[in-house]
Amino acid sequence: MSENLVEAITEVRSEEVSQEVKESKVLWQKYLDIESHNFPRPHHGHDSKAVERSVIFPLAFQSIGVVYGDIGTSPLYVFSSTFPNGIKHNDDILGVLSLILYTLTLLSLIKYVLIVLKANDKGEGGTFALYSLLCRYAKVSFIPNQQAEDYEVSNYLIKSPNRRVQRASWLKSKLEKSKFAKHCLLFATMLGTSMLIGDGVLTPSISVLSAVGGIQVASPAITEEMIVWISVVILIILFMVQRFGTDKVGYSFAPILCIWFAFIAGIGLYNFIKFDPTVIKALYPKYIIDYFRRNKKDAWISLGGVILTITGTEALFADLGHFTALSIQISMCFVTYRALLLAYIGQASFLRKHSDLVANTFYKSIPESLFWPMFVVAVLASIIASQSIITGTFSILQQSLSLGCFPRVKVVHTSAKYEGRVYVPEANYLLMLACVAITLGFRTTTNIGNAFGLAVVFLMVLTSVFLVLVMILIWKSHILLVISYVLTIGSVELIFLSSVFYKFDQGGYLPLAFSAILMTVMYVWNNVFQKKYYYELEHKISMEKLKEIVADNSFCRIPGLAMFYSEFFQGIPPIFKHYVENVPALHSVLVFITIKSLPISKVQLEERFQFHRVEPKELNIFRCVVRYGYTDVHNEKEPFEKILIERLKKFIRDDFWLFQNIGENDGEILDDGLVNKKNEKEDVREVEEDKQKEAVEREMEVVDKACHAGIVHLIGEIEVIANKEANIGKRIMIGYAYNFLKKNLGESDKVFDVPHKRMMKVGMTYEL
Repeated sequence: MSENLVEAITEVRSEEVSQEVKESKVLWQKYLDIESHNFPRPHHGHDSKAVERSVIFPLAFQSIGVVYGDIGTSPLYVFSSTFPNGIKHNDDILGVLSLILYTLTLLSLIKYVLIVLKANDKGEGGTFALYSLLCRYAKVSFIPNQQAEDYEVSNYLIKSPNRRVQRASWLKSKLEKSKFAKHCLLFATMLGTSMLIGDGVLTPSISVLSAVGGIQVASPAITEEMIVWISVVILIILFMVQRFGTDKVGYSFAPILCIWFAFIAGIGLYNFIKFDPTVIKALYPKYIIDYFRRNKKDAWISLGGVILTITGTEALFADLGHFTALSIQISMCFVTYRALLLAYIGQASFLRKHSDLVANTFYKSIPESLFWPMFVVAVLASIIASQSIITGTFSILQQSLSLGCFPRVKVVHTSAKYEGRVYVPEANYLLMLACVAITLGFRTTTNIGNAFGLAVVFLMVLTSVFLVLVMILIWKSHILLVISYVLTIGSVELIFLSSVFYKFDQGGYLPLAFSAILMTVMYVWNNVFQKKYYYELEHKISMEKLKEIVADNSFCRIPGLAMFYSEFFQGIPPIFKHYVENVPALHSVLVFITIKSLPISKVQLEERFQFHRVEPKELNIFRCVVRYGYTDVHNEKEPFEKILIERLKKFIRDDFWLFQNIGENDGEILDDGLVNKKNEKEDVREVEEDKQKEAVEREMEVVDKACHAGIVHLIGEIEVIANKEANIGKRIMIGYAYNFLKKNLGESDKVFDVPHKRMMKVGMTYEL
């Protein structure tokens, strides 16, 4: 392009330029500034999680089998856990029932189903989804990987805050400037993730033990040892079927859990009518006050049992990626919530007449003719209870892996029909071992219940912290609504948290110990991940240096196409220099591929590949940023290599269209004081266009010949060591902890289905 054209493009009035010319001008300016350019991608306004109405009800049905097993089986142990020492006053039953009803309504229904589910990240739920929302809005991530091109991704954009709302911009500024605040957010995210995974260990143990333990009511000859081993066998079978996916598991379990809800609702209604219909008085909160006046400290301690009413509600949010918010809201409001209300009311009515049977409330309240059918359904329901938290664990592990907070492990997508259905083999195996160990170690539900309550409440408090930030920064909620949320739901959760901490030495330490181990793994991996990034940023190869390397006469260009993989996007990684120092030959076409995870749930395929050209064109060197959301499938149906070559050719064609578009509008741009030379240069332009087409054809031919000659995949095998000035803590973290995790978990080449016969690993050592 001539200097006159560039000058004309720069001085043109924007209101006189068509939309296409504006885009061309912006892209041309990028070319002048950074020696590379890209082409615009189409935007998709629809949400990738949008589901047709015909699918909503099947999803709602499946969600019953996957999401609600945990909270649905709480009636097995709530009253026995709340009154471990028996019932002292008959009205205490009304006080506890009132606590159960309002806890279930306030925290499960209002907080999670009606509020928290709306804080999803393009259909994804969980702690990392909330953290991703905040990272996308405010620059609170420790790795500055936000680029202008990322905002072109359709799922990336979120509504900007109203400038009149000063508190949103003030809080955003504070978060971005405070390193302490960033550390706190990341720490809270890791803690919440660890607690949810801890739930995945405790839920199967307590649910199966509680259900199987009911057999002692009918057959006292059954010993505790037998119950424990029966529970272990059931747990092993449960984890073995996970590889079939939640699509098949959901359809298999949903009918069983529907029968379970029908049974507990029907029996609850029967007991309510038969024993004491006056328990409906528990709707009056006065009985809660009276309960605390009579029992004081004991009433406060008993909250640790009441909180078990809502176990599984965090999994309800984490499992959102497997379903939709609407499908979960439908199944909760019309099935689960109503069945649980009737179940707890019926048990309270039974206890009003049989307060001495509180230790086995659930099974003792079942009519004798229904005992064995109910026992079978209870065992099956307890298995399903474990399913809900297991699927939530898989989802949140996938999110943490994509955001650089967990070692690379294999993630299997088990459903071609629905997004978000994942299975993590390594995690499934470790969860199974942990569940079996806890079941054999604790043997009873009492201590497991103490640990369970702490994990549940801690996770709820962390979710509330993130939700308040979302309400202020993104939703721009009225300050009175935020204060109301904190004073009501927030204060209730803190009261519950103080109660469960009282039983810390009685099993409450277990989720914290488990979380400490997981957080250590996540912290080590994320910390070294950051250090590696900043090392590459400091030692990156500039474009000028790259041109010098390629132009060096000592290097020869051999036929073929080479793909260099890295996670560094701000230039050429230092491992390339290490490669050329040892191998003085370069392929005829080079593509530097950067794998980048965006803080969004999904990137559309047509927006995934962002190409740049390294000038001059004769070098045949390209940079490609491959962008993924934290729920995207990396191993597509088509090989990654094939998709990338197709997108490269499309980029070359669109690159020609870009310059042709500028040339066609040259005459229109040169208005307002500039001489229109369109007619005079028409013949010259046609010649230039022919030359451009020939150049494109030659470049396409070069790419085709390179592909035919052979494609080689160059993957960096980075070894990290602590530098000589590092202290003992850094040496242990980098030299031992990180390298241990790296050697024993998945490798990066498996993520993109790279053919092993054409893969070359380039070793290099980073001193961090």
